[in-house]
Amino acid sequence: MSQVLTVSCKLKASQSQAAKLDATMEAFGQALNWVNQNTPEKIVNAVKLQSLCYYEIRARFGLSSNLARTTSRLRDQQVCRRVAGSRKVARQRNRPVKEFKRRFVTYDARIFSFREKDWTVSLTTVEGRERFELAIGNYQRGMLAGSNPKSATLVQQKDGSYYIQICVEKKPPKQQDTDKVIGVDLGRTDIAHTSDGDNWNGQQLNRVRDHYSRLRAALQRKASKGTRSSRRRCRELLQRLSGKERRFQSRQRCVAKTWVNHRISKAIVSRAKATNSAIALEDLTGIRERVNQQPRSKAERRRTNSWAFYQLRQFLEYKARVAGVSLILVPPAYTSQTCHKCLHIHPDPAQSYRSGKSFKCGHCGWEGDADLNGANVIALLGAAVNQPRGPGLFCSLVEQNRLRATESPLRTA
Repeated sequence: MSQVLTVSCKLKASQSQAAKLDATMEAFGQALNWVNQNTPEKIVNAVKLQSLCYYEIRARFGLSSNLARTTSRLRDQQVCRRVAGSRKVARQRNRPVKEFKRRFVTYDARIFSFREKDWTVSLTTVEGRERFELAIGNYQRGMLAGSNPKSATLVQQKDGSYYIQICVEKKPPKQQDTDKVIGVDLGRTDIAHTSDGDNWNGQQLNRVRDHYSRLRAALQRKASKGTRSSRRRCRELLQRLSGKERRFQSRQRCVAKTWVNHRISKAIVSRAKATNSAIALEDLTGIRERVNQQPRSKAERRRTNSWAFYQLRQFLEYKARVAGVSLILVPPAYTSQTCHKCLHIHPDPAQSYRSGKSFKCGHCGWEGDADLNGANVIALLGAAVNQPRGPGLFCSLVEQNRLRATESPLRTA
């Protein structure tokens, strides 16, 4: 089974080519919003949208006759496909698609092509076909070498530069067979902690997120009162602040959630690849909804919901697949309460051996970092799943009772 990877490549565009790209993205955006606003919201089928909008789109956004054919492909099929896809995602989240704001254009094989011999791409614009040179490095060249991409997305960054995000199909290597497992415990204090002892602390990120939260709250209060000019100024500042938390800067480098998740996932997969190990991860599907049902302060709710754990899991999944590393999902129940040495859980359900970042087992006496203990429990569960015919997991008390029962001369028939 092939895997689709996205390779982001910067375009070298002359002034005249940039003008054509701008006109194409502007027309594409107008067509997207027109279709979204003038068709029933319940329609999520691209073919049905196309049957409703084909002639209207060509009439409203049509060009000269020699460009009519490419225009219908670019604006009719791609627009309807994009609107339908966005509506499907919005339906899953129970909210409508209000507006398309980002400047982008989606391409398929009929209006996009890649040429490896000179590392260029050919794109259809509103003023005809144009060829662009790619400003890429060895990583992008290695990903694109020998490929025949069929689709891509043209985007414009805030600094005005143009990027083409090329979708490449790769056949992943065969997953390595191993009985070694690295457990990964995800959390808020430590973003990730592995059973090998590696950990990534999230305290700096938490402090910056708290700063942006306080700043947003202050601006929102000022935007609701004061003079007309001060309210307008606060709304402008809030708009500038929007999305800034994702790419907030420290003194030395840009630290973003996405960048941090990429860094963590790459390190974990590289470690597993080097040690010929599989990766075990908790299946946290629905954890946000379950945790939010518990009584907590507004600040605690925000801190828990602000980190993209699902994104980190996605990065781990696709990087592990590319590297040929197995990834195992295990149930998260009791992983933080179980001692990895003796597999014992506190007998009182209202109590736990864990206290914050510390874990002290009352049965075997093991004491150490709670996240490291949880990662080791996850590794044990992953090994049990990876080797279903293995010895399994037993608490030492259960094992002792089982041995006594087998050695006892009194047996029931």
